[in-house]
Amino acid sequence: MSTDPSACTPEAESTDTSPADVAAASGAIPAPGALPGRALVLVVEDDAAMRRMIGEVLEEIDAEVICVGAQIALDLLEQREAAVVVTDLRMPQVDGLEILQFARQHHASTQVILLTGFATVETAVEALKGGACDYLRKPFEPDDLRRVVDRALAFNRLMRENIRLREASGTQAVADGLVGKSPATEQVRRLIRACAGYDCCVLLTGESGTGKEVAARQIHGLSQRREKRFVALNCAAIAETVIESELFGHQRGAFTGADRAKPGLFETAHGGTLFLDEINNASPGFQAKLLRVLQDGTFYRMGDTEPRHADVRLIAASNAPLPALVQAGSFRADLYYRLKIVEIVMPPLRERRTDIPLLASAFLARHAERLRKPVKGFTTAALAALVQHGWPGNARELENAIQSMIVLTETDMLDVDVLPIGLSVSDASAPRRALGRIEPQSLDEIEAYFIAKTLHETQGSRAATAEILGIDKSTLWRKIKRYGLE
Repeated sequence: MSTDPSACTPEAESTDTSPADVAAASGAIPAPGALPGRALVLVVEDDAAMRRMIGEVLEEIDAEVICVGAQIALDLLEQREAAVVVTDLRMPQVDGLEILQFARQHHASTQVILLTGFATVETAVEALKGGACDYLRKPFEPDDLRRVVDRALAFNRLMRENIRLREASGTQAVADGLVGKSPATEQVRRLIRACAGYDCCVLLTGESGTGKEVAARQIHGLSQRREKRFVALNCAAIAETVIESELFGHQRGAFTGADRAKPGLFETAHGGTLFLDEINNASPGFQAKLLRVLQDGTFYRMGDTEPRHADVRLIAASNAPLPALVQAGSFRADLYYRLKIVEIVMPPLRERRTDIPLLASAFLARHAERLRKPVKGFTTAALAALVQHGWPGNARELENAIQSMIVLTETDMLDVDVLPIGLSVSDASAPRRALGRIEPQSLDEIEAYFIAKTLHETQGSRAATAEILGIDKSTLWRKIKRYGLE
């Protein structure tokens, strides 16, 4: 740690000059570029003795620590980004909640810890709702303060790394919502780009959890309608008795309980895109009304005799094979052909296993930040287990598994000990032929195989392989040597 002693003394604010001048003179605000790469922990406390004590407690942490009063803290936060702000809640000039709000507005990844001797449930809830990452009641043990600051620093590093990856990966591997670089995923991207600019119906088919709504949103985002609304309706989640009202709207008195007129989703999505998920569950009556809208572009609110114009792009999705339903007579053939001007088949996860590390990393970044746990990545064994699993629930099941692992882990790496029940490295349900001819059995064999495969997928790039596997390059180099993968 590098603590500027003069910054942790009462003299930092005992002058008639401006706070910024005092700070610069005392060293409280280092010159731009000072201590490059060092995380800044900013202690905000108007009591000089408490400032000095906190500075001494934090002497051993791996960061630059600056201790100042409230007004100088605001000046500093305008000039520099603090990784962590430790602030008293009650101060005479500026309230700690104001410091919290100011820090979060200026620097999204800054973690704020509030200190107070007047702790109540209400103030704790208000602080956490405002974005504070932790809350300590005075008097506190020095070890408790070091612990929460270390945890906040780790979480700040995680957030900054996630931001860096999102910015650096302007690659379509993550940026467009469709995560992955496999041939199957690239084919979906090509079809989305090809049809997005044309105002035609699109039918998305595939198993549950394959990302059909993600694809629909991507089509909308690339279309000329992108400035208007994207509205989604799951046909299986709405009772047949109300789905017509939900989609087309109703007039007052149209049915019992209709005490006022209500626009339907066709009106809500006017000018934009309407996404009908699980269209295979639509009733025959609903299918007939939907077909009429597609044929002449008009619809009627329930209880109304005046036709209304539908200006929407329709995207439908099905998790069941519609041709089989047409053959069975439960789905209208004319509606099916109207919907599938362009059909995009969303591949199951087991057919794009090379996407699993990227998907897993994307889910980890999203949910570690949301759950406020500084988890860095996966062990190779855990990642190999994820790749081997059959994933009948596809990306949705994978996402749920990652969330579960983040919640259960007690370390900063997700390992096999927190894999969900029913998912293990010896999972026999995984179709190994999709991984190639090698059928690894032991953890070492799985690890060696997966490193080799990832090296192949990245054209031998050790940097890219290390990033995908969630390990540093020196660890990867040792494992390559160990398994003879040079």
